[in-house]
Amino acid sequence: MSKAQPNPLEMLAFVVAKQIEDKQIVYVGTGLPMVGAILAKKTHAPNITLVYESGGQDPIEGPMPWSVADPVTWRKAPLTMEMSLSFAQAANGFVDVAFQGAAQIDMYGNLNTHVIGDFNKPKARLTGSGGGNDLSSLTENSIIVGLQTPEKFPAKLDFMTSPGHLTGGNTRREAGLLGNGPVAVITQVGVYDFEPESKRMRIKSLHPGMTVEIAQACTGFELLVPEDEIPVTPIPTAEDLRLLREEVDPQKMFITFPPQ
Repeated sequence: MSKAQPNPLEMLAFVVAKQIEDKQIVYVGTGLPMVGAILAKKTHAPNITLVYESGGQDPIEGPMPWSVADPVTWRKAPLTMEMSLSFAQAANGFVDVAFQGAAQIDMYGNLNTHVIGDFNKPKARLTGSGGGNDLSSLTENSIIVGLQTPEKFPAKLDFMTSPGHLTGGNTRREAGLLGNGPVAVITQVGVYDFEPESKRMRIKSLHPGMTVEIAQACTGFELLVPEDEIPVTPIPTAEDLRLLREEVDPQKMFITFPPQ
């Protein structure tokens, strides 16, 4: 059993897994959300249903998919759907939690996956929404996973692709959006939630060795800091690491650091 410490990607995958509760329907995306969801199913949440974006519904255990379009995600699945029907599950209230990433994330959990810079003369054009807006607008809860830097966590998005808590307070519900919106943000620095009244991003826990000062230095807006002592994020056990490295992602497609 490995005694090595987790690398940053293994830590992220482990924290993703801990956000999942048993018996939930979990909408997973390519990368660390897949790794975390599969780890959760192998540990504390054996009865979750994994829903893959391309339509696979809870395939039998197999190798790590290279993406949500990998045929592995359909292997002996009790049901497969067209992508539009897969997203319709969210609209019909059948998704408990979905994981999302973005190029930019603001203090209210709004996401940008469209452009960096001016829309008409952008520095970079990105992939667009895909199903991101569906998930952020319609699922019961969404969880954001990403690298935390001031550029990726700006005070103002260059473009809003997927709504979080909009401008805070009750504005999400007033806009007619369903579900609770983003409930957590997971980065290489820590775990964040959203203050219940203002809906602004707030530190929930910091990973070992991280401080409030480091978290703020990695952020382009002011983070809310709880008055009570900030907990340290639990780290994976030796058995968690063994599962990650030997059973979940033995080919190290998503947990090799630095990424290949």
